[in-house]
Amino acid sequence: MKPWQLIAPDLVLSAPIFEITPQLMEAQGLRGLILDVDNTLIGDDESEVSEQIRLWVELMRPRYAIWLASNNFSDRRIQSVAESLGLPYRSRAGKPSRRIVRQVLESMQLPASQVAMVGDRLFTDTIVGNRLGLFTILVQPPCDELLFKPSISSIFKARSSFLRNWEIWLARKSGVKI
Repeated sequence: MKPWQLIAPDLVLSAPIFEITPQLMEAQGLRGLILDVDNTLIGDDESEVSEQIRLWVELMRPRYAIWLASNNFSDRRIQSVAESLGLPYRSRAGKPSRRIVRQVLESMQLPASQVAMVGDRLFTDTIVGNRLGLFTILVQPPCDELLFKPSISSIFKARSSFLRNWEIWLARKSGVKI
């Protein structure tokens, strides 16, 4: 595998995570999902999960094993999101390190080929998924476009958006089809 292939997701959705459907899961032979949290399920500065995400989790949970794996250091924040959705979780995952995601995969008791790593970032979510042989899905953040209001949260949102766009630009320059 060439180095830039590590940042190539198996599937790129031009929509948020709720566009992952049971039909898509069946077509790919998937039985489990490992989900990033920040900018995948909720925005960086959000604390509540949207009703649309809740409904999506309720649709998917009876059919598929679902875990949350976040790089966020705030265990309290990720725990709150996980509890509100009734999902197991790991925070401080250190993606693209494989250690925590490998532990989550072992807890799921599914082969890597039947589990998708879903996230909004190429250099964390996609790389760790590809390194472990998971099916990788890149999704769009669920939050609205950045509104330029002077606040700390808008600064973090702008930084996150800049990094994500830079990763996509770099991937395209490397020949990755995104």
